[in-house]
Amino acid sequence: MTKSIVISGPPAVGKTTVAKGLANEFNLIYLSGGDVLKELAKEQGFEVDGNDWWDTEDGMKFLEQRETNSEFDKKVDEKLIDLFKKGGMVITSYTLPWLVDNGIKIWLDASHDSSSKRMQNRDNMSSKEAFEVTKERYDKNKALYKKLYDFDFGEDISVFNKIINTDNLSAEQVIEVSKETVRALL
Repeated sequence: MTKSIVISGPPAVGKTTVAKGLANEFNLIYLSGGDVLKELAKEQGFEVDGNDWWDTEDGMKFLEQRETNSEFDKKVDEKLIDLFKKGGMVITSYTLPWLVDNGIKIWLDASHDSSSKRMQNRDNMSSKEAFEVTKERYDKNKALYKKLYDFDFGEDISVFNKIINTDNLSAEQVIEVSKETVRALL
């Protein structure tokens, strides 16, 4: 059985890009924890079109709904844990690294300025708006996961096999460092 890999980090740090690159390189299945959560939002009547849905007014409303009802996150995490344990997956997730003991865990780190610049370019928004959205998402998710699972998202990174600071690296460089890490740990 091939180990699974989980990529985590703050919003707009490059998790999806790296995960897809690793899935392609190692012939693994890519899965976004956020996409599984978006499916639950869709079941709640939200219009979840587009990769940048989380940054929309509706995406933020769903985040507020999650703050009062942890069942959404628990359902997603249960599904992700099962898939992760089967092996052969590359999963992006905020919570999974703290919820599983095995596999390969990579934390992508970046300054808030760097993440908001990525979001600004990716989602075509103003720098002020991108800065505010990334900060709000990070802070709310951090509080949510502390309440739900009692871990310090973004502070306790002891569960990771590798921490990569992406501030001064291109996407290609981050993918290469990730590939080297996975090769060494497989």
